[in-house]
Amino acid sequence: MRHTLLAAALAASALLTGIAAHADQLADIKKKGELVVGVLGTDEPATFIDPKTRQIVGYEVDLVNAIAKKIGVKPVLKQIAVAARIPELQQGHVDLVAAGLTHNKEREAQIDFSLTTFVTGQKAIVKKDSGITDVPLLAGKKVLTIRGGTQEPNIRKAVPTAEVVTFDTSQQAFQALQQGKGVGYVDDEAALLRSYAKLGPQKAQYVVLKQNLSTEALAIGIKKGESSLKAVVDDTLRELEKSGEAQKIFVKWYGPNTASGFQTRDFKLESDKID
Repeated sequence: MRHTLLAAALAASALLTGIAAHADQLADIKKKGELVVGVLGTDEPATFIDPKTRQIVGYEVDLVNAIAKKIGVKPVLKQIAVAARIPELQQGHVDLVAAGLTHNKEREAQIDFSLTTFVTGQKAIVKKDSGITDVPLLAGKKVLTIRGGTQEPNIRKAVPTAEVVTFDTSQQAFQALQQGKGVGYVDDEAALLRSYAKLGPQKAQYVVLKQNLSTEALAIGIKKGESSLKAVVDDTLRELEKSGEAQKIFVKWYGPNTASGFQTRDFKLESDKID
């Protein structure tokens, strides 16, 4: 009986120790001296490879660099696919995900989120000679987008009869539009406008539809239950907002003098509420 009680006590102690260890990911990050962040690296200007330096740069990179500095560790960027974002986080392969991640109620059951880091609409671009002037006219047509994001379900919700074809990256999907493999391409507004701007003289052959398919709040993904890490992430974002640095980072990557050409920033890094 004594042995049974001792074994039970040891097992309970081991369980509690394991829970304590798991519950403090922030301490683990400080111990290893690195903050490993999952990024796309293909989503200009959020995270993309600078052709000159071959380093991953962008809006979301600047945010996570600030978070790593706040913690006092080195930021390490790991390129991941859109569909792998949540699994990589859940399996502990990355500490955070800064990869165009939409914060929605369905995902809240799987992971936690930082304060909102960006708000964007999802739009469609079509060839001008397609005769498509509004989103409903995509009904029954082949529409191209990225695999594993919210774009596909949002297309199906807005245009249930559309034939959705997905690709691993936005570049592949947009190239497929240019090759005539579909009549429309859907992506977050900032990324779509960037692709559109790169068309140069060929822009005259395309039109961006005015109607949004959806409005998305993006955030940094955090492993479920890691309250200490979430606190330092959110505190960093609030500090960037208060100091004015958040506005500078936005203008640097999305402002009037960029390919995205946003005139104003219609959100702040101070809320994690979603509809």
